[in-house]
Formats: sequence, C-alpha cells, structure tokens
Amino acid sequence: MATTDKKDLSAAYTEDSIRSLDWREHIRLRPGMYIGKLGDGSSMDDGIYILLKEVADNCIDEHTMGFGKQIEIKVTEHNVTVRDYGRGIPLGKVVDVVSKINTGAKYDSKAFQKSVGLNGVGTKAVNALSTYFRVESYRDGRVKTAEFERGILVKEHKEANTNEPNGTFVTFTPDDTVFRNYRFIPEFLENQIWNYCFLNAGLTVSFNGKKYLSKNGLLDLLQRKTNEDELRYPIIHLKGEDIEVAVTHENQYGEEYYSFVNGQHTTQGGTHLAAFREAFVKTIRDFYKKDYDATDIRASICAAISIRVQEPVFESQTKTKLGSLTVFENGPSVKAFVLDFMSKHLDDFLHKNPATAEALKKRIEQSERERKELAGIKKLANERAKKANLHNRKLRDCRIHLNEEISGKDKNDLETKRLNTTIFITEGDSASGSITKSRNVETQAVFSLRGKPLNCFGLTKKIVYENEEFNLLQHALNIEEGLEGLRYNRIVVATDADVDGMHIRLLLLTFFLQFFPDLVKNGHLYILETPLFRVRNKQQTIYCYSDEERLKAIRKLGNKPEITRFKGLGEISPDEFANFINDDMKVEPVILSKDTHIQKLLEYYMGKNTQTRQEFIISNLRYEKDLVDVVVEEERK
Repeated sequence: MATTDKKDLSAAYTEDSIRSLDWREHIRLRPGMYIGKLGDGSSMDDGIYILLKEVADNCIDEHTMGFGKQIEIKVTEHNVTVRDYGRGIPLGKVVDVVSKINTGAKYDSKAFQKSVGLNGVGTKAVNALSTYFRVESYRDGRVKTAEFERGILVKEHKEANTNEPNGTFVTFTPDDTVFRNYRFIPEFLENQIWNYCFLNAGLTVSFNGKKYLSKNGLLDLLQRKTNEDELRYPIIHLKGEDIEVAVTHENQYGEEYYSFVNGQHTTQGGTHLAAFREAFVKTIRDFYKKDYDATDIRASICAAISIRVQEPVFESQTKTKLGSLTVFENGPSVKAFVLDFMSKHLDDFLHKNPATAEALKKRIEQSERERKELAGIKKLANERAKKANLHNRKLRDCRIHLNEEISGKDKNDLETKRLNTTIFITEGDSASGSITKSRNVETQAVFSLRGKPLNCFGLTKKIVYENEEFNLLQHALNIEEGLEGLRYNRIVVATDADVDGMHIRLLLLTFFLQFFPDLVKNGHLYILETPLFRVRNKQQTIYCYSDEERLKAIRKLGNKPEITRFKGLGEISPDEFANFINDDMKVEPVILSKDTHIQKLLEYYMGKNTQTRQEFIISNLRYEKDLVDVVVEEERK
C-alpha cells in the first residue's frame, strides 16, 4: 500500500470511526452468526426453519420441565404462530425476554440443566429478523402483550385479564428483505414437527390443525424412516437415563444416522454420534468375539441416538454439531457414557434375542464378502482417482468446504460459508463453462459430465468403481466412506430443461438413490431451476421460468418486447448466468416421502418396461405448443 494511502487511512481513523451496535442492529447486520445460512427455504437448514425452531425450542423446554403437554403451530405462506401451554413468561419481563440479549431463566442450571437454548439469543434473533413479531404471555388469568417490527418495540400493551390458560403465544413474519423469495416447504416443516414428537414421547404437537404424537420415541422415528420389508431384523430400541438408541440394518448402501442432543437435531453429528459409531462396533466385536472390520459392521446401518447433557457446547450458534466432551461438569466423557450404555444394553438385548443376533451376524458377514469382492477393483479405481484429482478436468473446486474444521475470529462467517457450499453437476463443457465463469469461487464448485451417465439400476456398487465418471464424482464429493466427509452441503444437478436434460437428471437420481440414499434423505440433493425465457425492452429485463410467467411479463412490458427462449444452459452468457446461481438461486430439493420404497421406486422408473409405466406415460403426456404461435396469439389479444 502506498505511503500516502496509509496516511489517509490513519487520518480517517478517529473517535468517529468507532461505532457501537445495539443487539438488533448486530443481529440484522450479521444474521449468519445467529441462525447460520439464510437461504430461501429450499434447504431444511435454511434460516426460516431455524426461526421456527428457536421459538419452538422454548416450548419444548417447558414441556421437558413438566409444564404443558401440547404445542400448537400454524404456518401460512408468510406467517408463523406458536402456542404452548407452559408457565408463560413472567409478565414483568415479557419485553426483556424477547429483546434483550442474555436475558432468560436458563442461566440457572438447576432449572434448565438440559435445555437447548442457554445463550438467551434465539428468540431475540427471531424478533430482529421479522417484519412483525408479537408475543403474548398468559399467567394466572392475566395477559401481557408486546409487538415489534424488525426488533423495534412498536406497542407494549398494558396487562389485562384473560380466560386463556397459562402459556405463551408467539406470532412472527420472517423479513423478506433478509430471507429473499422465501417459501416454506411442507415436507420440511412436517419432518421438523415429527422430530419434536419423537424426542418427547407423549407430547402432542398440532401443526396446521393436524395432530402429531409419538408414543415410542426413536423407535417410531426409525419406523417412519425405513420400510419394514427392507429391514434385515426388527428395530432394536434401547432406553436409559439421558440416552435413547434405535438401530437396525437395511439392504441399501451407506450409513444413515439421526442424532440429537437435548432435543436438538444435530444434523452434522458431533461427539455423541462419533461415540455411538465407535461403541456400536466395539460392542458387536465383543459380543461375537470376532474382530470384524468396522465398515462391515456399520454397512447399511440405520440408527438414531439421543442424549441429554448439561449445558451443551455446540460448534456453532445453529447447534447442528455437538462439541461437548463431558456429559456434565466433572462428569464422565460423552464417549465413555455412550460406550458404557451400549456395551451393557445392546449386549443384553442380543443375548436375549438370538434370532436378531443371528440376522445381524449374517448382515455383517455379507458386507464382509462384498467388501472383499470389491477390494481389488476399488484399489485400482482409487489409484486412478488420486491421479486424476491432481489434474481433474471435471472438477472446478471452491475454496471453502463443508467438512473443513473452522476456528479463529472469523469462525461464524466461515460456518455460514460452509453451510452455503454447493457443487453443480452439469452436462457438457458449454454449460459447465458458463457456470464456472459466473460462480462464487468461495463456495461454489462445478463437476462436468461428458454426456449421459450410465443407468446403474440393478447394478452392484462395483460399477461405482468401474465407471470412471461415477468414481471421480464419488471422490469429488468425498462420500465413499459415508456422509461425514461430505465436501459440499448442496449437490445441485444443473441440466437443460429439455427431454435429454430430464433424462440426465433421472440417471443421476438413480445413481444417488441406488448407492448413496442417505445423501438424498438428509436433504443434500437439488435440481437447479433456470429460466426458459427472457422478456425485455429497453428499460427492463424479466426472466421467466414458465409459460405463465412469460405471458405475464409480455403484458407487463407491452409494446412488443424482445422474447428469447433459452434452449440450453450453454446458450446463457456467464454474465446472465450469475443472476441464476447467486443468493436468489432457485432450486428444488429432492424429497422422499415417508412411505417411499426406494427399490420399488427405481424398479418402476428405471427397470424393464412394464404395463403400468406405459399407462402412466400415456395418461400423463403433455404437448408443448409451438412457442412462436403462442406469442403471436398473445400479441393479437
């Protein structure tokens, strides 16, 4: 830097340069520090779901303390209400509790030893990031109400009499200047509601008028996440003080885990999940008195673990990864706690249920045979992949990765960037070229296919190593040994919106569902939506994603605007493409409904031709009108 520049900066650095932000300003300036990535609702960990979670967590903590057995949640297009029947906020502290950082009852560990929200930030973040926020507290026949707009108190009502039972009623509208173009996806909300029920057996949650209730906790969770006819043995369900486990094995590839701490879904795992994976292996080896390979024991596992620890330490404000090393201060380590539980309770269960023990043994030995059969080709394929990775022409990587450890003063910013990491899987050089030139190199990577991938339905995992493209993709994602090393939070399939593009999407979906189903189940796979048309005049350009949007744009701009049909991603210039993969990027998550049978699904769409599939295609044929004729007809109107 030039000397004169340094002098100018020094002169400009005065008392006036120092600025203090109040709680509201800081949350709105750095929302990622408090709720992780913002997003538009297309990912299950986007900010709007975190806002709901922060409010609901307080209701759950009340239930855990023994106050209130019912929570009512309503979500409309842009509005959320949450009503619990706990003790209610002390009326004289209603405003403080939702608008003053580090204000709350949970600092008294005797009252809230094993709750989630100990830092007093969550509800304040919801308040600051909402265009409208209203809180009502009912206590002993009295009610106190306060209303806010973007964290600013606009009306504080006087205490009044009420017939409402005790509890708290919160209403909020997420700020669309923060969460741009947001929308709530019903499946994500329903999954969130079910998790509350699974982790709090006996709690009834009413969601948009429908009641959700779990009587058997994590057993119910695994029953919902699996198909009974795909299980190798009945689900093992174990419960102890401050710990609950459910585990089984399926016929699919990979490892699938659902981990929780104090009712919080830790989507990125942490010390408790690492302890469970290790404890499961050790217990199995000890029971069968055989030194099975750990990967054979855990292959095709589907498990859920929930523990409660005192004043948990998470690795980020969004609480998605547990960092606590001990269960409570000066208590046993999380690792020892989980191992002691598993070595006793799982061992006891297997001794008492010999049929399950035999089925589990057969599953492990089958995995061992499959691993040894793959060993030779896997070694050669990995050697090829390592050489290719040195100069991998298919991968244009980014600087930040989901699986990187983060620390230091910029930890919160890096955490937000990690959650925003994306890899685009594109078809051909032209499409990948446009995305590569217009992407955010910090968080967005590109993997280029050379054309249509192989239809891998009905094939074994051997094909993942024999097929060079599949093997390079597996290594680019770093998912060979499971999701723990996943390098990107979002995997976005970016193909043309024509028949060939749709076919490529289907082939990639088949690949992931066949060999890495947990990637889909955990909400990492998406389809990129790109505009079909550009409608513009000299003053304005409108990008349209459907015929309806195009006609609407024509009517808006009037006077015969210029209309361009994008036939492929390669036709969109890098400058324009940047508009479609920025913060306003439109993606559709690939979602599996709870009753989806993956193998039957793949058989239906990718197996040998069947009469039912023929009938489905015929009954769902759509004829695309000639676009020029449509434009001419619209102009005549």
